[in-house]
Amino acid sequence: MTDASLGDRAFAAIQQILPTRMLSSGMHALTRIETPWFKNAFICVFMRLFPSISLDEAVVGDATKFKSFNAFFTRALKPGARSVDAAPLAFVSPVDGTVSQFGDITGGELIQAKGHTYSAETLLADRADWAAEFAGGQFITIYLAPYNYHRIHMPLKGVLREWAYVPGRLFSVNHATARALPGVFARNERVVAIFDTAVGPMAMVLVGALFVGSMETVWAGEISPPHTREPEPRVYAQSDTIVLEKGMEMGRFNMGSTVILLTPKKLDWVGTLVSKLPLRMGERIATIVD
Repeated sequence: MTDASLGDRAFAAIQQILPTRMLSSGMHALTRIETPWFKNAFICVFMRLFPSISLDEAVVGDATKFKSFNAFFTRALKPGARSVDAAPLAFVSPVDGTVSQFGDITGGELIQAKGHTYSAETLLADRADWAAEFAGGQFITIYLAPYNYHRIHMPLKGVLREWAYVPGRLFSVNHATARALPGVFARNERVVAIFDTAVGPMAMVLVGALFVGSMETVWAGEISPPHTREPEPRVYAQSDTIVLEKGMEMGRFNMGSTVILLTPKKLDWVGTLVSKLPLRMGERIATIVD
């Protein structure tokens, strides 16, 4: 039994007939227009729609000074705007966002919402070897709303081992869709990065979504678009050594989406962690245990 309302199910049904790929490609183009009157109006309307957005923390504090809407959306924060818990055993939030679900990976399945689970192997580019590393492990799913800060940081120090671009759909990943559309995170376009860390392997999955113009990583730059219809994921072994310290940027969403972290069973979640809890990048969400 799910918590999906009639409205949730209707929203999910509409998305399945929308040209989501075309809409997302169109949004990608619009957010990169540099014509001053257009990009300034776009930013102004967006800030009125989401009045909680403040540029006080941003390096660029004047909305008219951004090169494009995308530059505004992926704006950098001033040094010190986020405090990263430096304790060696602190596992921190990689983003500003809201907890969707967290817990144990049971029988190779992650919880999407009440009544919905999905396969770790499918999420991880259909790589059985990657999924096996997280059997009986833990996960957390964090949703980034349009008003959030959209750069993604490391929850602990990691060495990049392999990564993959996985083609897929571009459904919304908001809470309503997660409640109503089975397997949405494993059906959407995504980037999977496997790091070696103090807790063993860690997977960071960046999930694309409706209107997510592209996803980027610090080692590969913009990965999508094009939003391809390739039948198979593209998997890359990392030949150069890339070490990212805790709190360092690892990527960004050009428009909002979701991050999913998978680890072996090495985390003791903080007692205040619950679904729909707002998080700020750098705050402790778990303590590493042996």
